[in-house]
Amino acid sequence: QVQLVESGGGLVQPGGSLRLSCAASGSIFSINDMGWYRQAPGKQRELVAAITRGGSTNYADSVKGRFTISRDNAKNTVYLQMNSLKSEDTAVYLCNAGLKQAAWGRSAYYWGQGTLVTVSA
Repeated sequence: QVQLVESGGGLVQPGGSLRLSCAASGSIFSINDMGWYRQAPGKQRELVAAITRGGSTNYADSVKGRFTISRDNAKNTVYLQMNSLKSEDTAVYLCNAGLKQAAWGRSAYYWGQGTLVTVSA
């Protein structure tokens, strides 16, 4: 079994900051790509940021310059530092990881349960 558990969401005023964390645990051999997605009410899920095992990153245009994704491979954890938050950043943020449970196994993607970020005055 594999679990991804997010934390760090909450209510923040516009212009404020939050740091999300997502820890993967369970039967894991290796983790490749990790990423953060978000889904606002009535909207489709969208990629916010992703990071490879080697540290290469990519971001949605809407968050470039404000959000930073990072990871700690030793802890199987990915982070999302969110600065200069806007009301339009309000959404459930979900962690995603592509991983193998064995050296000979196929890579599969797993999702966390999500953490709510609300940006409001």
